[in-house]
Amino acid sequence: METQSLAYRQVLEPVSFGHPSAARLLPVFDPDRLSADVDELNRTQWALQRNFTTTGPGRWAAFDWRALPLRSPTGSVERTDPGGAGLDDFADTPWLEQAPYLAEVIRSVPAPLRTVRLLALGAGARSKVHFETKIGLPWANVRLHVPIITNPGASLMIDGVVHRWQPGSFWFGDFSRWHQVTNDGDRVRVHMIIDSFLTPELLKLFPQSFLDQLSGDDVLFIRPEVPLADLEPYRCAFDVPVAFTDWEEADGEFLLPQPRVRGAIEVRDGRLVLAVDGSPRFALTHVGDGEFRFAGWTEERTIHLLPGGTGVVLRTRQGASVRELAVPVEG
Repeated sequence: METQSLAYRQVLEPVSFGHPSAARLLPVFDPDRLSADVDELNRTQWALQRNFTTTGPGRWAAFDWRALPLRSPTGSVERTDPGGAGLDDFADTPWLEQAPYLAEVIRSVPAPLRTVRLLALGAGARSKVHFETKIGLPWANVRLHVPIITNPGASLMIDGVVHRWQPGSFWFGDFSRWHQVTNDGDRVRVHMIIDSFLTPELLKLFPQSFLDQLSGDDVLFIRPEVPLADLEPYRCAFDVPVAFTDWEEADGEFLLPQPRVRGAIEVRDGRLVLAVDGSPRFALTHVGDGEFRFAGWTEERTIHLLPGGTGVVLRTRQGASVRELAVPVEG
């Protein structure tokens, strides 16, 4: 994770909430069928996995951590990153057709999916201790693990707790906290990583012991898209705090005094797009009543066009916490 060197910018920190850092979910999957699909996909060359930042796909892994995308931004077989807010929607890749049981597992998740990747951690490899930006229940972003191949030397540390998840199990991890993957064994460790939006149906797969410790204030659910018959009335322009265009911003940073950029909602290729200083940056998904989230992202941040073109409300959410900034609009 990288941050811009702007004077007003707050330092991003890992976030801990009252719920446990991990939970085993329902159901259980067939380890042999999982492994068989991975054997089939091993016939191709897996690329190094990549991170994703506000500016798009970021650095390649500096160690033996390889990925095969089963679902990715635009359905590209070359996108080994998890994606994020931008112009791209998610789609299955051609690799998924070669993995029928993995496809069955993926489609059993009761929520809209973002990316799905097979991640292979090589023998002797380990990541740095790090955290992910806004991947967790308070932002309606959930990262799920299905272990497929492992060994006694492979582990995952989250918030100081070491886990050794076994093939066929199904797990949630809170990766907004400090974590590290390590493989001190003599063979590769492979997990399927599912990045999903959060729905009430998905939360029902969590154990009751986890839910008992989960505050409703720390949960944000995704709302389904509400199609629009006519896009033209939503064209407008307004000034935007530069931090609002950065989905990695610290919570509420866009409310601080800072430079502003020119934002314009335009119609491009049959969809609404937020252009920033003349360049298209985010496709917009309507979630109802003139409120839009960024494509590839959740309602962690939205643009709400008020009725009659009277103004715009820029809004961010972290669980039940909502921050808003009203800005004037030009037609």
